[in-house]
Parts: sequence; C-alpha cells; structure tokens
Amino acid sequence: MSRDSADFELSAEEMRALGYRVIDMIVEHHTTLGEKSATSYRHRGELEALLREAPPNAGSDPLEVLASVEKNVLSNIMYCTHPRHFAWVPGPSNYVSVLADALASGVNVCPGTWLESSGPSQIELIATDWLRELCGFPATGGGVFVSGGSVANLTGLVTARQIMLDGIMDDAIIYSSSQAHSSNWKNIRILGFRPEQTRLVPVDDRLRLDVAALARAVDEDRRNGKRPFCVIATAGTTNTGTVDPLDAIADLCEQQKLWLHVDGAYGAAAVLTERGRRLLAGMERAHSLVLDPHKWLFQPFDIGCCLVREVRWLEQTFSEHPEYLQDTRDKMDMSREVNFCDRGVQLTRAFRALKLWMSIKVFGLDRFGAAIDRGISNAETAQRLLEEQGCFEIVTPAELGVVTFRYRPPQSSEGDLNRLTRALFDDIVADGHAMLTTTMIDGQLVLRLCTINPRTTEDDIRSTIGMIARLGAATK
Repeated sequence: MSRDSADFELSAEEMRALGYRVIDMIVEHHTTLGEKSATSYRHRGELEALLREAPPNAGSDPLEVLASVEKNVLSNIMYCTHPRHFAWVPGPSNYVSVLADALASGVNVCPGTWLESSGPSQIELIATDWLRELCGFPATGGGVFVSGGSVANLTGLVTARQIMLDGIMDDAIIYSSSQAHSSNWKNIRILGFRPEQTRLVPVDDRLRLDVAALARAVDEDRRNGKRPFCVIATAGTTNTGTVDPLDAIADLCEQQKLWLHVDGAYGAAAVLTERGRRLLAGMERAHSLVLDPHKWLFQPFDIGCCLVREVRWLEQTFSEHPEYLQDTRDKMDMSREVNFCDRGVQLTRAFRALKLWMSIKVFGLDRFGAAIDRGISNAETAQRLLEEQGCFEIVTPAELGVVTFRYRPPQSSEGDLNRLTRALFDDIVADGHAMLTTTMIDGQLVLRLCTINPRTTEDDIRSTIGMIARLGAATK
C-alpha cells in the first residue's frame, strides 16, 4: 500500500490482486448457488461477538479484510439470487449488471448534472426512454432512476401533490386499497397528509381495488366538501401478484379529474410478455408509473424508476437553482440537455442506468421477456404441484409469478391453521433448502411463493414443495 499516510492508494499490482479475488468470489457465488442452502443467518449476539470492534487506527492487509468479509459477513445472508429463494420479491441479478455497477462505482460517476456527466446522463435518458416506450407512455413523458420502489413511489406522489394541489393540502384526499404496498402509506405520511386524508377502498373477491366502491367514496368526499386528487392503483401486488382493473380506474380518474399513480414496482415489467400486456392494460394511461428494475428486470440492488406522462411535471416539482450550480445551467442548452437532479430528490446520485442499459444491450429484450414469462409459468407449475400433493389449499391462484397456499392436514380446524402455518414456516427457515415467506390474506396466515428467478427450474419447485409437505406432516 501507499507509503503516504494521507491517501488511500494501492499499487496497480495490489489493486489487481484485490479486484481479481473479488471477481473470483462473485463468479463462485453465481456458479454454485444451487449447491448452497437458500438462507443462512445468525442471531445478533453471535454477530456482535464475531464482528464488533473499535475502528482500527492502523490498517490491515486488504486481502485479509476481504477474507473476513467472505467468512463472517457474506456467509450470513439470505441468497436472494438463489434458485430456491421464493421470499418477498427475489432480486435475481445478472453478472453483466454486477460488473456495470462495479465500473460505475470504480469511476465514481455522479449523473446529477449534464456538465458533470454528459455521457452517463445520455445513457440514463436512453434507458428511461426505453422503459417509457415499453410501458406505452407518450413521447412527452420521461423518468428518473432512484433507489427503488419506495423512493419511486415517493417521487410520483410528490409530483402529484405539486401538480394537482400546488402546495395547498387542506381537505385533499388520496385513495388506495388494502393491497397497496406499504411504501405508499409511509410516503403519504412523509408528505404530511393526515390519516383522515386517506381512503382505504375495499377490494373485490380477487383482491383488486373495487372501482364501484372507489367511485362512491369519491362522490361522497366531493359532497362533503373534500378535494379528491389522487388514486394509487397497483400493477402486481406484493401479496398475491394481483393487478387492479387499471382501465376502469383510469376511466374514473379521467371523469373525476384525478391523478392516477400506478405502483408497478413488481409487475410492470411483465409488459414485455403477451399475457403480461393483457393483464396490465390501462397502465399506459397513468399520470405516474413506478417500476423496479431490481425486481423483474433482473438488476442488482438498487434501481427503481418513476415515469410520468409529462416530464416537465418532474422538473416543476424538483428543480432548484442555487448559485453554486449556476454553471450547470448557464453553459448548457437546457432545451435538450438534462440535469437529472431536476427530476428527483437527489443531487448527488449513483449511475444506476449503466447496469440496466448494458444488460439490455448484451442480452436483448427478447431474453428479458422470455425470463419474465418463465417466472409467470413457474408459479402456475407450483400451483399444479401443490394441488397434486393433496395436502395443500390454494388460497390465491398463481398470478404474475405469485401463488399463496396453506398446508392443510385432514381434520384440521380453521383455528389451528394459523398456528400450524407459523410453526411450519419456522421449520422451513431452519431447514434451509428453500426460502419463502408468509403473509396475511383475509385473516389467514398463508405461505407465499414468488417464482420470478430465471434460474429456478421445475426440479427446484418440486423439491421445495416436497420439503414443505414433509415438514408439514411432522409439524404439531
């Protein structure tokens, strides 16, 4: 390492040795995933004893530090790229995007302004335009990459507040359903709306937002002097993969002059498949749309995207012109060149676009569409295999890569099933062969499989269901 005590330089040889070792670790991870348990974790006390120390005043050999990371940190994670990881929404990732992320970090790119990062900003323009076109948004639209669905939803809702309310929030009302992602409710609080300014719209028997109930709620609020302004619909709920009736909701929003925000963080990418396009009809009519490339576009964490029908809405909402940034505007043709800091919360921001752009260039959209289609089919396969076992109850059928179910032994009472499901889940985690999660559907604790990882095979699904059946039979 450098003899200078005030810099952080390694020699070229040291950089290569460390970098090659990191690459070896990543390749080993990708090529041996199926041989590992799907999850590994330790309790806080164990990790405190293993890792807690005062910050050292003198440094250590970087290869020794890396070895410690490999042994003590990365061995205690849930492998969300694992072919038998079915928990929450897996992040399958891909190697090309991993290297793109490393390259962006290595060059330390910050595409906040065009003056600072014209090439990276152009790539973000292209990548967001690709997504805009795929989702059916007009040429006047545009978007911005952010950390994920939570911040993308925040970006869309802040924009809705600015454009629809112009800062006057009194009596403004937002509508959504019980199946909306929790980030939307968190964001509503962040934006300063009070609980009485939100309406939880009932769902139908397929867990979709009930449009007739929404219409009644809007009418009632108008009669009571309130100001309805925004509806949050979901294109692929986290719980069940359900898609709200987007066309019907869009019709109502047009009639009532409401902002339609579609949270497609999970499901919007299915527009790359024929059956996905059918399910998502109406999504293209949203005022703002969220999608998460780190979910069903197979990117490493983190990357989310917020698209809007009129890109000027983002700039009207987020643009600030402090004197210390005057050069980023005065030297630019702002009719053509873009400062992405004017489209979202962040000024300093990561070059997230590179990984998505590179992976689409390398693999092509057809392969992405085929991988998404496989994820949808995998959930249908899982449902069929569950039904063949005879000991499982399908709670919600396969939709957009998600199926929920319960282990239901003979003569079991409804009152026993939640307790049994909780005990069975604990046994699944302890076994480690596969990882899935639970959720609540109409008061029922259920098991949930999300099957979007393109590495997942029918054998992976079959062995996972066999494991659950075996553990269920032994659960008391």
